[in-house]
Amino acid sequence: MRQHDAEVPDANATYVFAVCRDPDPSSCAGLPGVTHEAPVRLLALDSFTAIVQTVRACDFTDEAWQSRLSDQRELERYARAHHDVVSAVAAACPTVPLPMATVYHADERVREALAKETDRFRAALKRIAHHAEWGVKVYAPPAATAATAATAATDDADRRTGRPVVTTDRVRPAAGAGLAYLERKRGAQRLRERSQEDALRTAETVDEQVGRLATASRRLRPHPQPSTDRRVQILNATYLVAERRSEELALLTRTLRERTGAEIELSGPWVPYSFVGEV
Repeated sequence: MRQHDAEVPDANATYVFAVCRDPDPSSCAGLPGVTHEAPVRLLALDSFTAIVQTVRACDFTDEAWQSRLSDQRELERYARAHHDVVSAVAAACPTVPLPMATVYHADERVREALAKETDRFRAALKRIAHHAEWGVKVYAPPAATAATAATAATDDADRRTGRPVVTTDRVRPAAGAGLAYLERKRGAQRLRERSQEDALRTAETVDEQVGRLATASRRLRPHPQPSTDRRVQILNATYLVAERRSEELALLTRTLRERTGAEIELSGPWVPYSFVGEV
């Protein structure tokens, strides 16, 4: 939900960070927000409270925002400022974050627009109350990556020993050598396939076990790894977990590492951005 209905030069607009219920006013006191020209403040709605800040409308025109999108440093500054406000408020009460650069012409426009989403805010706040978001990334066990390396090593050994990899009319390996080569290739392929299947089973096991503990979960696309990182990511997921079960989650993660031999990264707790729905 992004609004850019404030296009008048030198006019003010209202930037909305989040919606919550019964926030502690001190939770956002002193936060710079996205501008130093006005304080972050509370705006009472009919049933909830919005966390807002007065900004210059000209800074959030479509043209100005498109220009900002091409400035990585400036975009990161806005994203960090937005997240800092949301996180501070969420630490004190259930909070539904709004997308970055949600801007309305004035406070009254905020009230009018968000009043239409009352049912959705109520459902989201109920779902995430006393919960946090945790990320889980799983990388293939060493055996899986070793299988790929073994296949490459087989090919490399054949090249170094002079065994022909491709049979042509000019180069024909002896029957025994050819059969041995094919058998090595088949063996390496079978090993790779078994390792890939084992890795997928590991990912499903982790997701199932953590999912049982969580209130809700989402599977995400695996992140591409840097060229210097030889690890293979087999699971990238996020889970909504009750605060009282956070220690149980940490213990489960350690147990799964020992049982599967996989590298498992647990991150959090985070503001449950992934579980508030579209608002």
